[in-house]
Amino acid sequence: MAKFSTLGDRDRIESECDYQARDLPVTIYDFLARTAERHPQRPAISFQLLSGPRAPSTTLSWQELLERVTETANLFRSLGVGPTDTVAYLLPNTVETPVVLLAGATAGIVNPINPLLDAQQIAGILRETRAKVLVTLRSFPKTDVAQKAAEAVAQSPDVTHVIEVDLNRHLRGLKRWIVPLIRPRVKTRHHAKVLNFEAAASGCKHTRLDFDDPAQDRVAAYFHTGGTTGTPKVAQHKYSGMIYNGWLGGTLLFDETDVLMCPLPMFHVFAAYPVLMSCIASGAHVVMPTPAGYRGEGVFDNFWKLIERWQATFLITVPTAIAALMQRPVDADVSSLKTAISGSAPLPVELYNRFKAATGVEIAEGYGLTEATCLVSCNPLEGLKKVGSVGIPLPYTQVRILNHSDSGQIHECGVDEVGEICVANPGVFPGSTYTEADKNHKLFAEDRYLRTGDLGRIDSDGYLWITGRAKDLIIRGGHNIDPAEIEEGLLSHPSVSFVGAIGQPDAFAGELPCAYVELVEGASVAIEDLMAHAKAHIHERAAVPKHIEILPELPKTAVGKIFKPALRKLAITRVYDKALSGTGARVVAVEEDRKRGLVAQITRVDDEAEVRRRLGQFTCAWDWAAD
Repeated sequence: MAKFSTLGDRDRIESECDYQARDLPVTIYDFLARTAERHPQRPAISFQLLSGPRAPSTTLSWQELLERVTETANLFRSLGVGPTDTVAYLLPNTVETPVVLLAGATAGIVNPINPLLDAQQIAGILRETRAKVLVTLRSFPKTDVAQKAAEAVAQSPDVTHVIEVDLNRHLRGLKRWIVPLIRPRVKTRHHAKVLNFEAAASGCKHTRLDFDDPAQDRVAAYFHTGGTTGTPKVAQHKYSGMIYNGWLGGTLLFDETDVLMCPLPMFHVFAAYPVLMSCIASGAHVVMPTPAGYRGEGVFDNFWKLIERWQATFLITVPTAIAALMQRPVDADVSSLKTAISGSAPLPVELYNRFKAATGVEIAEGYGLTEATCLVSCNPLEGLKKVGSVGIPLPYTQVRILNHSDSGQIHECGVDEVGEICVANPGVFPGSTYTEADKNHKLFAEDRYLRTGDLGRIDSDGYLWITGRAKDLIIRGGHNIDPAEIEEGLLSHPSVSFVGAIGQPDAFAGELPCAYVELVEGASVAIEDLMAHAKAHIHERAAVPKHIEILPELPKTAVGKIFKPALRKLAITRVYDKALSGTGARVVAVEEDRKRGLVAQITRVDDEAEVRRRLGQFTCAWDWAAD
């Protein structure tokens, strides 16, 4: 592994040669085949259906993984999938999921879809990517994935085949016999032909591909954005960007002796690229506990014992998972752990300190985004970790902090000056980041640097700090407030586990800051105490929230980000209902509109003029609800 401790190490790696001159595979299949040749019998992927530390598991060696990918890619081609056709999958984590990801990218363009989306959103993605094949779950207890898949396919005329993965094959004993008796019935009919994944794939050749795999870079994956800001967009990823992420992990972080505990979903770029591709590059072993990962039943309660069972050396995590783990004792031997790698959202300093005190292990924060095929920067594993920063830009990644005026002029920010983070690296696809051409308009600075929409700064040591989302800024009477300041202030309260700060509608200021809070399990605190704590710990007076509300659980995405559109809907409903008091009108729903954003649906009343007068004071859109 190359040394990566300082900015100078990064520069030294870059000075060795141009990235294009490095001897790297061009296609994902060649990438995998090289690893299988080097480490044929070493474990590649392990999966537990249940979370117990002695629960049955399924493991594939690198040679076995190559054979499974080969036969599955041949299956997809036999169903009419060509290099420009889409294979979508709607799957939780299971040993088959990375097989489908790699085979889909080999035969055509793979399109992972979040199973937590509703059927209408899934159908919208299937139609946008013109998916021919959908791989999903066969009906199974305690999950509605099969039902949602059927509803989505019924609305997606391009899908010709649905291939079902049966989780029952990962069970043992009596449970394996019971599942067929209690499978939920899928009620929705659709037009596509249904195949059994295991039977269909095993019937295809596993020793070599039945088709040419030309050494040419191309679009090989469609990933929809995580969607903390609303309707998902679909990003395009090329072989070169996927392999770049793997090269970084294999060069800077992991080798074939490492074991990565990854309870993050394989439909998200964090698990698919920095984890899976890095394992392919290095020969490391990835372990996936339960289909739902961190959300799986018993995962948090058994987590430290799972680390001990698998002798994990790296923990792949996110701040919300760390917060949940810190509510449980470290009840196993975790001495195998070298480092935890955290991404997806900023890590509060207090949470870092709690984790290090409990485990003796440091957390290295990193930064990436779907639009850049993920990785941008990382705190060095050996070297100075600046807690709260996302580290040093990785080799062959250029980060600039820019401000764009309304007239289109660009201002380059100085040291510690906050602006928009703009990125160029082998994972950025200039001009074609999104499948929808209109979404790429004004997305690049100087036709090269991806405008991330994240606000940040670079300090005098070259470390990148994220200060918020440009679109998440709370704008109070023209004054910009970073929600991160509110969240950090409230998170310093010992009873607070998670915080989501947003701008709630206000007739005078446009927006006022408000905060939704989830408490540590078993804790109790009065709103008045939280408000007093906020006033004492949020230094900017204008940022002190005007409303704090405790929820049993904050809405979160599958990778643990606070899902702020849901919080905005709560705030709009509360504020508008208060404004409408006495009119008989009320908010019945708040819906997402692609062009107008969040739109409140209001019940009709006799005095429509009074409703219009009262709601006309706010900037948020509204409509009359359908009768």
